[in-house]
Amino acid sequence: MFRYLAAAPIALIAASPALADPEPDARQDTIIVTGQYLYTDQVNALRTPTPIIDVPQSLSIITADQIAEQGFDSIGDIIDYTPGVNTSQGEGHRDSIVFRGVRSTADFFIDGMRDDVQYYRPLYNLEQVEILRGPNALMFGRGGTGGILNRVTKKGVLGETFAGYQASVDTFGGYALQADANYSASDTSAFRLNAMYESLENHRDFFDGERIGLNPTAKFQLSPRTVLNLSYEYADHERFIDRGIPTGADGRPVEAFENIVFGDADINKTELEAHLLRASLQHEFSDSLKGNFSAFYGDYDKLYQNFYASAYDAVATPTEVTLDGYVDTTQRQNLILSGNLVGEFTTGAFGHTVIFGAEYIDTSSDQDRYNSFWSTSLDDTETFSIMRPLNLRGGIGVNADGLATINDFSVDISDDTRVGIDVFSAYIQDEIEISEKLDVILGARFDSFDIEVNNVVANETRSRKDEEISPRLGLVYKPQENISLYASYSETFLPRSGEQFANINGANNALDPDTFTNLEAGLKWDFVRGLSLTAAVFEIEQSSPQPADNDPSTLDVIDSEITGFEAQLRGQLTEDWFISAGYSYLDGEQVSRTGPTGLRPRELPENMASLWNTYKVTDRFGLGLGVTWQDDSFIDNGNTAVLPSYARVDAAAFYDVSDTLRVQLNVENLADELYFPNAHSNHQVTVGAPLNAKLTVRGRF
Repeated sequence: MFRYLAAAPIALIAASPALADPEPDARQDTIIVTGQYLYTDQVNALRTPTPIIDVPQSLSIITADQIAEQGFDSIGDIIDYTPGVNTSQGEGHRDSIVFRGVRSTADFFIDGMRDDVQYYRPLYNLEQVEILRGPNALMFGRGGTGGILNRVTKKGVLGETFAGYQASVDTFGGYALQADANYSASDTSAFRLNAMYESLENHRDFFDGERIGLNPTAKFQLSPRTVLNLSYEYADHERFIDRGIPTGADGRPVEAFENIVFGDADINKTELEAHLLRASLQHEFSDSLKGNFSAFYGDYDKLYQNFYASAYDAVATPTEVTLDGYVDTTQRQNLILSGNLVGEFTTGAFGHTVIFGAEYIDTSSDQDRYNSFWSTSLDDTETFSIMRPLNLRGGIGVNADGLATINDFSVDISDDTRVGIDVFSAYIQDEIEISEKLDVILGARFDSFDIEVNNVVANETRSRKDEEISPRLGLVYKPQENISLYASYSETFLPRSGEQFANINGANNALDPDTFTNLEAGLKWDFVRGLSLTAAVFEIEQSSPQPADNDPSTLDVIDSEITGFEAQLRGQLTEDWFISAGYSYLDGEQVSRTGPTGLRPRELPENMASLWNTYKVTDRFGLGLGVTWQDDSFIDNGNTAVLPSYARVDAAAFYDVSDTLRVQLNVENLADELYFPNAHSNHQVTVGAPLNAKLTVRGRF
C-alpha cells in the first residue's frame, strides 16, 4: 500500500527558519517522501505508519521549529495556540489541560509511553508535540478521556556531527540556556546530548525557580533492518507556587488584588527530581512486516507545599481573606513494556495495514498529604488581613485579629496511601483499504487494570480489578489524494481510583469505571503549497455509574455530553508567509441523577480562537504577529464564578546575522492587557503576565 506524506508537516519543516534546529541544512528544502509508511522511523503517538490525512481523528502537530519561532517555554504556551483545548491552573505546580471540556493532569505521554506524574514538562529536547483530541483507548489505554498530549524527543542522527545552542533572557530577569550536540561515531552509531538550564522569574511577588534538564541519547544501527535507541533523562525542577487571587461578590476576579500573592514567600514551592530511562528497538522482519519494542522506567520524587485563598467575602469582610494549605509528597516508579507488530498484506481486492500489540505497566506510587494546622484556630484555615505582602512568612504570621499564629504541617494528616498497580493490555487494529478512495479502520483493545491501595490513615487495604474492552471504528473517504472526509467512533475509560490513584475508598471500591465515547466527523484538505485545512464536529458522552439515592444497592448511570466544532488552517499562504489559525466551539451541560441541570461544565469556554503569522520581509529578516482569544467560562460547577474573556496579542522579530546565527525577539501581551487565563477554583484565579519580552540568540556550529 503506497501512501504519500501529509503535506502540512513537510511544509512546516520546509518553511522553518534555518536556525530553528541544528540538524543539516537539508531540512530547509521541500522534501517529498514517497513509499511505504511502514519504514518510517519517526516515533509518534499513532503507533501505526498512517499519513495524517488518513487518520480519522482531530490532531495537531507542533514542531520544534514552531516552538522556537513563537518562543514557547511551556506546554501551556502551546495549548494557547491549539484549537479545542485550553489550560487549567494546575494549582501552580503542574501542567493541566482541558481537552474538549474534559480536565486532565495525567494524559501525557513521552515517545508514546505514559508520563502521568504531575509536573511542568520541559520542551528543550523535543522534535515535536502531538495533541490528539477525542477519547481513544485503543492506542493509549485508560484515561485520554478528552485527548492526549505526546512529546516526541530528539534522537541521535547517524552520519552527521553538529552542535547547536540557544540562550535567552526576558524582561522579568529570567534566563535560559540550551545545548544540542550530535556526534556520529560511525556509520552505525550516533550519540546526542540535549541539556538545559532555566532561571525562572515572572511578574508576581516572590516568584522564582530553576529547572535543570539533561538528556543523553544513543542510536545504534545493529543491522540494515534493526535500530536501537537508548535515552536517559534527568530532571531537577523547583519553583514558587502561585495559586492566584480571589473572586468578588460578582463572581469575577478582584482586579484590585492583581499584585497580591495569597501565599507564603518561604512555604509555597514545588520540587521535582526525576530519572527517566527509555529504550526502543525497531526491526524490519521483511518488506511487509515491522516490529518494535519499547521500555520505559521513570523514578519520580515530587513535593509541593502551599497556602492559598480558600474563602473570601467581598461584602461582609472585604479586607480579610481565609487561607488554607497543605504539604504533599509523591514517590512514584513506573515500568512500562510495550511491543507491537505492523504488517501489510492483501486479501483479495483489499489491502490491510494491521497493528497488533501488547503493553505491561507496573506502577508503585506512595503519596501523603498533611493539612495546615494553625495555633490560633486549631484548624486547617486561618484568616488574615489583605495587604501586600500578607503578614505571613515561613508559616508564622499575624492573623486578622492581630494575634500571632504559627502553622504546623505535621499535625493534621489528610492522606497516606501506598498504591500498587498492574496493567496488562492487548490491542489490534486493521486499516482496510477497500478502494483507492475508501479506508475502513477497525480495532479493539483489552485492558486489565489491577490496583491495590493501602490506606495507612484508615488502616485498611482495598483492591479492585477492572477489565475493559475499548473499540474503535473509522471511515476515511478520499475524493482526491489531498482531501479526506472521515467519521469515527472511539471509547476510553477511567477507573474510580482517578488519574493519580489517590484511593478507592467508600463506594469507589465497588463502582465500575467511568466510560467515555467520542463520535466525530471531519475534513482534512492539504493544498498545493503545504497549506492544510482540518475541521471536525464531535460529541463526547460520559457515562458514570453512581449509587442510587433511594436504594444504594442499585446504580444510576448518569450520562453527560459535550459537543463542539474545531477548525485549523496551517501552512504557507505564500513562499514568505506562514499562518496557523484555529477556532473551536464547545457546548455542554451538567447532568445529575434527576436529569439536565441547566449548568455549564466548568472551564468550558464556548468560543476559542488563535492566529499566528510569520512573514519573511527579506532573506534574513522576518516578523511574527499573533493573537489568542478565549471566551468567558465558569470557574466552578455551580456556575457562580466567572473567568472573563480575554484576547492577548503576541509578536516576534528575527534577524539572521549569518547562516549559523539568529537573534530573535518575542513579545507577549503587546497591548499590556490585564487578563486571567485560567483558574483552579473560585478564589484561585491566575493573573496573566503584563507586557513582557524575551531576547534569544540561537546558533549552530
